[in-house]
Amino acid sequence: MLNFVLKKLIGTKNDRVVKELWGFVHRVNELEVTVKDLSDEQLQARTPELKQRIANGESVDIVAPEAFAVVREAAKRVLGERHFDVQIMGGHVLHQGKIAEMKTGEGKTLTSTLPVYLNALTGKGAHVVTVNDYLAKRDSEWMGQIYRFLGMSVGCIHHGITETTRRQAYLSDITYGTNNEFGFDYLRDNMKYDINDLVQRHLHYAIVDEVDSILIDEARTPLIISGPTEDDVSKYYHVDTFIPALIKDRDYTIDEKSKSAALTEEGVHRLEKVLKVGNLYDPHNIEWLHYVTQALRAHALFKRDVDYVVQDNKVVIVDEFTGRLLPGRRFSDGLHQALEAKEKVRVESENQTLATITFQNYFRMYDKLAGMTGTAETEAGEFAKIYKLEVVVMPTNMPMVRKDLADQVYKNEKAKFKAVVKDIVEKHQKGQPVLVGTISIDKSEKLSKMLKMQGVKHNVLNAKYHEKEAEIISLAGQPGAVTISTNMAGRGTDIKLGEGVPGFGGLHVIGTEDVLEDKEIPDLRGSIYLLKMI
Repeated sequence: MLNFVLKKLIGTKNDRVVKELWGFVHRVNELEVTVKDLSDEQLQARTPELKQRIANGESVDIVAPEAFAVVREAAKRVLGERHFDVQIMGGHVLHQGKIAEMKTGEGKTLTSTLPVYLNALTGKGAHVVTVNDYLAKRDSEWMGQIYRFLGMSVGCIHHGITETTRRQAYLSDITYGTNNEFGFDYLRDNMKYDINDLVQRHLHYAIVDEVDSILIDEARTPLIISGPTEDDVSKYYHVDTFIPALIKDRDYTIDEKSKSAALTEEGVHRLEKVLKVGNLYDPHNIEWLHYVTQALRAHALFKRDVDYVVQDNKVVIVDEFTGRLLPGRRFSDGLHQALEAKEKVRVESENQTLATITFQNYFRMYDKLAGMTGTAETEAGEFAKIYKLEVVVMPTNMPMVRKDLADQVYKNEKAKFKAVVKDIVEKHQKGQPVLVGTISIDKSEKLSKMLKMQGVKHNVLNAKYHEKEAEIISLAGQPGAVTISTNMAGRGTDIKLGEGVPGFGGLHVIGTEDVLEDKEIPDLRGSIYLLKMI
């Protein structure tokens, strides 16, 4: 009761932090009056001037208001967009090495340009970490217009570029890339013998977009660089020929949670006869046991188009967190080889680990780390404990108009999917666009089949069609559009609601995992919103 009264009287800690930030916003606004009268050449000249002042020992905190005013004016001239006051606040939070929680649609991408420019003035580089190559490329070009106008160099690292291009990108004032690319470049650098061959320089400052996904959900996922061994892979093919004949519960048991498989006593006897070995658990035969166990896991626990896809005669892993394809990544301990044998594609040599690191350990090496997302407050304790990062919830520029309705819980998945389809059909008939978020390819395609039976035309976006991600998701707000997507999609892609028609009804968003969430945005009047999948 006392805490409740105190909060009413003096506000929460977040309220007090936000109140203090307004002082910084006022200083930036005061400078805007003088900055807007500068010619393009005069505005561009502020960059070398600010760089020199910092080189002479002036603190970046001192020049922050001027740097922010310069970026705001540059954005107005280059992009036709002016940072709102709440974006100035968010930018300052990011500069302080904290996490800015900003509601979906508040413009995190534009907000990040302020602290990125400011911290790049030191000459030590500033990194912007995104969740996929598409966003890294898009933002480096889109926001890069501001930086280049102000005389800053911009680089982008993504899958498939050369070592020389990669090194040049890291030498730029500002570098965009995915968490995977930054992490793997660090590992590769640590395997090199000559310091002149390194592509990364000192890890100075980074802003992590969708910080809850990267630093919490995927934090302990290890990045592994492996090399081939000289083991004979033909045994994977041999074992795979008789695994399909084994019967679950009679010959083997599985544990879905730990994704493990074990032979029963009957299964052991059956395999000993097939393999013509006296004792499968004899030290001389332990290698066969390894092949059998991995083949069992491949057949019984790993499903095609859910855990992996087959693309260009290769088994490609699907990220369990994002539904995104992970080209170049392989399951360890022979599992990938077992999957290749199962799918009748070329079995690559088994690998051994040469270097590994988790995102958690990698990002803690930066001198200053910041993050932004629409959902961070619920993990504030973890951010503080693991990364010593404080979460600050930003106010919205305009009052929220979205209706966040209560969860609807169903007895089983069948009932839930029937309710989802019924809801989609009703909204589709009204001409309202619908975006459905699912957790896996399997569920997205199951829902797709149900909609086909109802005669509802729709688009499906998952790891099988991720090349068309931006195109499909950008059209999700068109009148009557129905889009089914795994949670890989929607992060950072603009969805225009309607065809610019004022008063067009909002986007209906449904989540189908665990609970049915019903979120509606009424009367958005043709606005552009950034949608984060639920």
